[in-house]
Amino acid sequence: MLKQISVAAIAVGLMAGGAVFAAHHEEGEMAAAAPTAADADAFVERAEQRLADLSIYVGKAAWANATNITIDTDFLAARASAEYTKAAVELANEAAKYAAIDGLSYDTSRKLNMLRQSLTAPAPNVPGAADELATLLTGLNSAYGKGKGMYKGTETRGNDLEALMGTERDPAVLQEMWTSWHRVGTPMREDYARFVELSNEGARSLGYADTGAMWRSGYDMDPDAYAAMLDANWQEVKPLYDQLHCYTRSKLNEAYGDDVQPENGPIRADLLGNMWAQEWGNIYDIVAPEGAGDLGYDLTDLLVKADYTPKRIVETGETFFSSLGFAPLPGTFWERSQITAPRDREVVCHASAWNLDNEDDVRIKMCTKVNADDFVTVHHELGHNYYQRAYKGQPFLYKNSANDGFHEAIGDMIALSVTPDYLTQIDLLDEANIPAADKDIGLLLRQAMDKVAFLPFGLMIDKWRWQVFSGETTPENYTKSWTDLRREYQGIVPPGGPRPADSFDPGAKYHVPGNTPYTRYFMARLLQFQFHQAACEQAGWQGPLHRCSIYDNAEVGAQLNAMLEMGSSRPWPDALEAFTGTRDMNGEALVAYFEPLKGWLEEQNKGKSCGW
Repeated sequence: MLKQISVAAIAVGLMAGGAVFAAHHEEGEMAAAAPTAADADAFVERAEQRLADLSIYVGKAAWANATNITIDTDFLAARASAEYTKAAVELANEAAKYAAIDGLSYDTSRKLNMLRQSLTAPAPNVPGAADELATLLTGLNSAYGKGKGMYKGTETRGNDLEALMGTERDPAVLQEMWTSWHRVGTPMREDYARFVELSNEGARSLGYADTGAMWRSGYDMDPDAYAAMLDANWQEVKPLYDQLHCYTRSKLNEAYGDDVQPENGPIRADLLGNMWAQEWGNIYDIVAPEGAGDLGYDLTDLLVKADYTPKRIVETGETFFSSLGFAPLPGTFWERSQITAPRDREVVCHASAWNLDNEDDVRIKMCTKVNADDFVTVHHELGHNYYQRAYKGQPFLYKNSANDGFHEAIGDMIALSVTPDYLTQIDLLDEANIPAADKDIGLLLRQAMDKVAFLPFGLMIDKWRWQVFSGETTPENYTKSWTDLRREYQGIVPPGGPRPADSFDPGAKYHVPGNTPYTRYFMARLLQFQFHQAACEQAGWQGPLHRCSIYDNAEVGAQLNAMLEMGSSRPWPDALEAFTGTRDMNGEALVAYFEPLKGWLEEQNKGKSCGW
């Protein structure tokens, strides 16, 4: 998936300030006075200022490395990351000394908890540990960025393989691409295991059972309650996924036959149009329903015929936000962003949005191609950038989204407005070609192939990591556990039978070597529909929810901006309530959006043996 990066977010806990209280005293000396609420206020103020001053260094080193992978930028990124990790551990431990003081103000208490809980890879507070951890993570990230696979016998970079997985239909070639790309993870396994060991030591020193428990603690609720909430959300939407899986498997069986895709059981992972089978929209041509499958237009064709370039796609995305009343992007955005893949160097093509000064130095990093996927992705990434700018007036530690799922959800909510009506408004689609109501099942199925198909994948990535961090899954079983969870949640299996004993398939997914927590994306899939439903109600929309676009509605933009400006200053239920009127994250809006499709799928699946 996509992600946002702000130097405030990646550098929380970068450097510690304030006094360290003595753990002992000399004979005859008085013990150091217990810290007070005023001491805690002063500590937070000093720490926050120092974080703000030093965070830019971390962000720029990361940007330089991601946009030009060399031995030198690897070194610089690792050095910056090591300084961050060392200081973050120190700061988290220091914050813990103040957390139990009586009489703390709301802001001081919240910021102390943020400092303790913001780490994703805490190093043990021992000499050399932070350097080792930073080197491991930089190496894992670079190994992914430089990874290549094979396409019809030719070595091909990962970004291009991703695109080819969506267009290739020969199952032998699909298996070649899938298998060769997944080899990128094999050399990572030993380093990943060492990373887990070091990170867990660091988490335990901060009072957590392991790194996974620390990750789950950062959501304004009990960690176990957070995990239970996600499981309950999954059960809300699972019946819709089960119907989509059953229908898609049947269509793949019709297209490829029993030898490639059996009529029953799990689906072969490489047949779903995506390297990780996380989104299936690229095989819509295979599953499109007769009579309703023709949507009346192909967005990629429209873009090509209109002579769109990657830059023009980004300019169009900017126009969407301007129509909501947001200020235009600064000139530096166009000067400094990586919009297309450079030809002269290795880069990380995985789409991301950055803010490198916590003010207005917003950028995107993409290897944009002129196609429908990247058109939607640009709208998503710019959603991150406008969110980053909205909360720039907050104190440093509040320069982030209400929770990490919010950042992804805002980008995705904007992308939901890429509807036929919107395409007409920007002169990409003629009014005469707007799909009629009898095309709604096709429109919903096309959306579900991405939005609904992703749900179990969004949950199982961190289910796997939580088991790894807890020790339930050991290094020799990394791939087996991964494969088992993918079968359990997604109902898919690798092509070609059991995986090699030395494989590390999780390493072939960016967010694992990149150490990016993933439940944010599952939450975002639910939250985006809650946001979209609320925005459409605010706009007075009367039609089907899936045809609503908030383009050119400044009133909705103003209400949206009011939530974005909150940053992380309040618990996420407060932010959710401010825009939607409810404090509960749930799957109700998503289910409502796809309700017509669910009924249709159930009709199509009558008499079939669903499940796997």
